[in-house]
Amino acid sequence: MDNRHADRSMSRRGFVGALGLAGTAGLLGVRPPPADAEPPPETTKVRLYKFPGLCLAPQYVAEDLLRAEGFTDVQYLDFPEGAVGVHERVGSSAVDFTQWYGVPFIEEIDKGRPIVLLAGVHIGCTELFATERIRAFRDLKGKTVAVAVGSPAQSILAAMLAYVGLDHRKDVRFVEHSAAESIELLAAGKIDAVMALPPIAQGTDWRFLNELKKELKG
Repeated sequence: MDNRHADRSMSRRGFVGALGLAGTAGLLGVRPPPADAEPPPETTKVRLYKFPGLCLAPQYVAEDLLRAEGFTDVQYLDFPEGAVGVHERVGSSAVDFTQWYGVPFIEEIDKGRPIVLLAGVHIGCTELFATERIRAFRDLKGKTVAVAVGSPAQSILAAMLAYVGLDHRKDVRFVEHSAAESIELLAAGKIDAVMALPPIAQGTDWRFLNELKKELKG
């Protein structure tokens, strides 16, 4: 008899036997002893950045989860300046962690600030709307784009342009308008694209977004 075949047969019989024992143990109510709970965190206080934006909703959902992990003092800090300087507050330890655009935090890390990037978020927060004249990102060369100058959105746009070989400093003209003005200018064909942020990018302002889509399709 082929020993290899015998080994395989024994292996199958052993597996079936072990499976049967496991099922019997379940029926009899036999359970393994519970594992030791993880020790509580060394620091029980955590400070998060408070901002009334859709993107930061997971931070508020996380409050109960943080308390379950042993954080007994969960604080949401509100600053009068709003979103201005959130990366600097994390870099100076005024806030323990938050969700925000990665670009300004990378700039803080370059300055030597003790910042750790834990995970990627903000998927789909920023969206580029363009007229029918723009069929690919390279078509933005020589065009006018509305964006908040100096904002993380502009930094993201600059990185996207660089990816396709365009220099944001000379190949594209940036202008700054309010969200409503930007959409109206785009619909009128007076600018070529808008780097939209929430809530416009998510379509919360349905009137403006629907009108924009109609204009672009027409």
